Amino acid sequence: MLARMQDVAQVPLDELDVVGPGTYAADGYPHAAWARLRREDPVHWVSRGIDRPFWAITKHADLVWLSRQPRRFLNRPRLAVFPDFTGEPDPDDPFARHLLNMDPPDHAAFRKVAAFRFTPRAVRRLEPAVEAVTKELLDAAATGGETREGDFVELFSAKLPLIVLADLLGVPREDWDRMFEWTNKTIGSTDPEFQGEGEAGDSAGEARNALFQYFWQLAEQRRAAPRDDLVSVIAAARIEGQPLPPLELLSYYFLLVVAGNETTRNALSGGLLALLENPGELAKLRDDPGLVEPAVEEVVRWTSPVIQFCRTATEEVELRGKKIREGDHLCLFYPSANRDEEVFADGDVFRVDRSPNPHLAFGIGEHFCLGANLARLELRVAFRHLLARLEHVELAGPVERLRSSFVGGIKRVPIRYRLRAG
Repeated sequence: MLARMQDVAQVPLDELDVVGPGTYAADGYPHAAWARLRREDPVHWVSRGIDRPFWAITKHADLVWLSRQPRRFLNRPRLAVFPDFTGEPDPDDPFARHLLNMDPPDHAAFRKVAAFRFTPRAVRRLEPAVEAVTKELLDAAATGGETREGDFVELFSAKLPLIVLADLLGVPREDWDRMFEWTNKTIGSTDPEFQGEGEAGDSAGEARNALFQYFWQLAEQRRAAPRDDLVSVIAAARIEGQPLPPLELLSYYFLLVVAGNETTRNALSGGLLALLENPGELAKLRDDPGLVEPAVEEVVRWTSPVIQFCRTATEEVELRGKKIREGDHLCLFYPSANRDEEVFADGDVFRVDRSPNPHLAFGIGEHFCLGANLARLELRVAFRHLLARLEHVELAGPVERLRSSFVGGIKRVPIRYRLRAG
């Protein structure tokens, strides 16, 4: 699987690289490879150069069909394709048990613990706080009429979702930097920048353990003195009359911190990049701020921050003429589904006024993103204020991407900008 984006038309299907982390770091998403699979082999068996083969699922309709059958296609034991790691996972590993890989009936019970904090009504109450954080970050980055250079990720997109989520959880401000460091190392476990040289705290496992230890102590504090925050809610939760077991409790916090931070961060970074690469759409949005809601949906479709999840078949089934065996793994590629020609006639075009926009970037079915409403709010507020205050913005250097085929991370977006004071 050594094909680069420019070579996909000449390369045999079995050599297309759709999961190599190096490909994502160098070229971004392999859209040309996915497009070819959608045309020629939308249910494609991938076995070359990978330890544990899987079916690559690239069509919108197939992702929808699979995702709506949670008992036929399980989330466990394989969460996603991680080609840098070999060996079979232990399905009984308690450290691996969290919302993302739970199946019925456990999933619904665990999701209910925090779901009421992410309903549209609950999220609307957070809008003043999100507005305040956004303004604070933009005020700090304001240039006073001068043109400056900086990294958009460092200045804004990494901070906004982290601060909003940390506040929602009840994490004290003095610990926010540690949250950011731990999530970077966890999500970036396949990226050399975040692997370190073996020092304590530099591996994904060590970062996870540090997060676990931190939230165990915080949960103990909240049990003794509850507050109106998510740490207190989860610490006090009961399922079938029993408190959450320790590892499930800690995994809940871990998932909220990592998933709730990284995905919105990368949608913000990728959204600004899309606007810079499509100046006509940027001008359209500036001229009509009322387009911010469809623009947010287009940003989410275009960036699709979560690249793939796996399902495991519980029985033999046929899909597009292919025989899926019991125990086979199926890898669902969301960015591919979000450019499927049968659903999006011009899917390779970024349009801020796209409607309808039935993208799957937040998933579908029972595993639809728990924080989708919050992510939409953050993106809507962020782009509304950015566009109102940015007098000038352009790329000032190459964009650096995360070496990962699981999360579409953008590490740096160097910009030259001029930002009005509040």
